Amino acid sequence: MTIDTGVNTSDVIVIGGGTGGYSTALRAAGLGLDVTLVERDKVGGTCLHRGCIPSKAMLHAAELVDGIAEARERWGVKATVDSVDWGALVATRDDIVARNHKGVEAHLAHAGVRVVRGSARLTGARTVRVESAGTESAPGVHDLTARRALVLATGSRPRSLPGLDPDGRRVVTSDDALFAPGLPASVLVLGGGAIGAEYASFHRSMGAEVTLVEAADRIVPLEDADVSRHLTRGLRKRGIDVQAGARLLDAEPLENGVRARVRTARGETRTVTAERLLVAVGRAPVTEGLGLEAAGLTTDERGFVVPEDWGRLETAVPGVHVVGDLLPPPSLGLAHASFAEGLLVAETVAGLESPPVDYATVPRVTYSSPQTASVGLSEAEARARGHEVDVDTMPLTAVAKGMVHGQGGMVKVVAEAGGGQVLGVHLVGPNVSEMIAESQLIVGWDAEPSDVARHVHAHPTLSEAVGEVFLTLAGRGLHQQ
Repeated sequence: MTIDTGVNTSDVIVIGGGTGGYSTALRAAGLGLDVTLVERDKVGGTCLHRGCIPSKAMLHAAELVDGIAEARERWGVKATVDSVDWGALVATRDDIVARNHKGVEAHLAHAGVRVVRGSARLTGARTVRVESAGTESAPGVHDLTARRALVLATGSRPRSLPGLDPDGRRVVTSDDALFAPGLPASVLVLGGGAIGAEYASFHRSMGAEVTLVEAADRIVPLEDADVSRHLTRGLRKRGIDVQAGARLLDAEPLENGVRARVRTARGETRTVTAERLLVAVGRAPVTEGLGLEAAGLTTDERGFVVPEDWGRLETAVPGVHVVGDLLPPPSLGLAHASFAEGLLVAETVAGLESPPVDYATVPRVTYSSPQTASVGLSEAEARARGHEVDVDTMPLTAVAKGMVHGQGGMVKVVAEAGGGQVLGVHLVGPNVSEMIAESQLIVGWDAEPSDVARHVHAHPTLSEAVGEVFLTLAGRGLHQQ
C-alpha cells in the first residue's frame, strides 16, 4: 500500500519487516493501534527469504538424500540417487518461500497494517523519512510521525573477515550461499556455529567434500561441551573434516574456486583447495543510513542498539524500542526470540503488562545431521554461576527408537543438586528439533526432576530417553548404573 505524500501519523511505526518487525506490527494492530510498517525489501526479512525457511527447505532435501543412502546400506532397500536436479530443488524451495511471503503480506493486510516500501532514515525521536524510487503519480518521499512508539527492527547482515570479499560464486556468505550457482564438489566452511554446521551438513549430504574450520576450541561453542563433542563425532563420521581451534591465514581466489591456508590447532599449516569458500562467522546489526543520531540514539562498540529498559526493550530515548538482531546479548539473534520481543514491545506500547523475554528459556537448534537442540544453562555455565549440580546423560541408542534410527546422539540434563530445579536440557541426534518443546516447558516452569518423572513418555519414541534421564535424576530410573 502506498501512502500519500505529506506528513502521515500513526500510533506505531515499525522499521523493518522481518520476524521481529512484522510480529510487532501484527500484535500492535491486533490491540487496536494504528500501525505503519516500513520495509525496503520484502516483508519476512532474512529469516524468510535468505535464512531459516529456505535453508531448512534445502536441509530437508538433504535428509531425503541421506535417507536413501541409509535405506540402501542399512535396510536393504535397493534405491539409489542418480543425481540432484538443482533447478527442481531450487524451484520447490522458492515456492515454499513465496507461499510464506504471501501469507505474511496477507496477515498484515488483514490486520490493517499499512506497509510503506522504501529505505527509512530517522529525522527525530519519532519521525521518519522514507525514500523509494516512486513514480510521477506516487512520489517516492514519505514523512512519517509516530504518536506512541517507534520500533527499530532492521535486522542483521553476514559478517566477513578482512581480505575476504564475497563475490557470490567462489566466496559466499550465508545470505547468498542459497543462491550460488549449482552444487559445488568441494566446500570450505569458515565458522563452526549453527549456520556453519548446517551448511557443512547440507553440502556433505549433496556429495561435496567439506572442510569445516572453527577458531574456537570446539564447534557450536555456545552449546554444552558434550553437545559439541557429539556433533563433532557425528559430522566426522559422515566424512566432514572438522577443524576446531583453527584459523584461516589467507585465501586466494582461483578461476574455479579458492585456495586457502589454514593454521590447525596443532600449529600446522594446511592448504585447502575448494570450489567454494562459505563464510559463516556471524552476523552484524544493520544500522547504516538509519540516522540514529537524529533520534538521539547511539550504538555500542559492536554496533548494537542497547535498550535502557530490557523489560520494555525501550532505549534511552522514550518511545523508541528495539527488537531482533539490533539487540545485543542476552538477546540470541534467533527468529523465535524476535517474535517474542515483538509481542512484548507491542503489548507494552498498548499499555498492557507483558512479561519480559526470558532468554534463558528460549530454545536453540542446529538443523545439521545430527541435529542439536538445547534450552537453559550448560553444565559449565551452571557451575560458573555457583550452582551445585546433578548431571545425567543417556545415549539415544539406549532406547529402541534410537536403535531404529541408528544415528547415535544423547540426552543431557543439568539440575540443581539434590533433586532441585532443572537448569538445562541438551539434545543431539535425529529429529531433536522436534523434541525440545517439552524441555523448554520444563526449564521455563522451574520444574524439578520429580515433577517430570511422574509423566509417562510414549513408547517407542526418542523422547523416552528424555523421560528416562529425569527418572534417574529423581531416583526412579530403570537403567541406573
